[in-house]
Amino acid sequence: MSEFHVLELRVGQVAPLGPKGVPSGIEKHIVSGPVIADTLGLAGDAQGDTLRHGGRDKAVHAYPASHYALWRQDLPQIAARLRPGGFGENLVVAGVTEQDICLGDRWRIGGALMEVSQSRQPCWKLNFRFGVTDMARRVQTSGRTGWYFRVLERGSMEAPATATLVLRAQPEWPLTRVARLLYRDVLDLEALAALADLPRLPDSWLRLVRRRIETGSVEDWTPRLDATSP
Repeated sequence: MSEFHVLELRVGQVAPLGPKGVPSGIEKHIVSGPVIADTLGLAGDAQGDTLRHGGRDKAVHAYPASHYALWRQDLPQIAARLRPGGFGENLVVAGVTEQDICLGDRWRIGGALMEVSQSRQPCWKLNFRFGVTDMARRVQTSGRTGWYFRVLERGSMEAPATATLVLRAQPEWPLTRVARLLYRDVLDLEALAALADLPRLPDSWLRLVRRRIETGSVEDWTPRLDATSP
């Protein structure tokens, strides 16, 4: 896999989400024309919770368009909501899924150089977004999470575009393996140690992995997946 396609670019502003009106930037709209990708994301994009979303390691979120057909099969009652942009992604991509992407991959999209920093860890806001009480857990279990890029070189991009692989430094770490380790083989200590040794692993993931190794236990996922307010 040396290239994939960017079908749409999307950005959004902060708006209330759910019955408590929690600030969220999950509603993204298609951008026509060129957009600058910088270290903190695409120009014109915003996040409602900057402690957990956005930042250099979560600058740009990509989501495979092919996943939506699978979601519509799983959840036909909300099929109208399961369309590109539904997961709040900045890049709607085609010809690629999590099995084709590795941690640390560097991709050139237009004038920007992007590096795969981590998989998306779904949170409870997806439950409100889709009106499905366990949507975040469904996303985690399915592995259809999408992924984040950090922006190594600022540049302009415009959809449609072709993303070209520049460097694959860690071919042994496809995102499917990462998901299996984080959510299934959760106490595979040898694999966790290998993950912790990877260069440029986000600090939040490094803390999570080290805690598992040190305690021999798994963090409580309930606040992230099931909570209904900050």
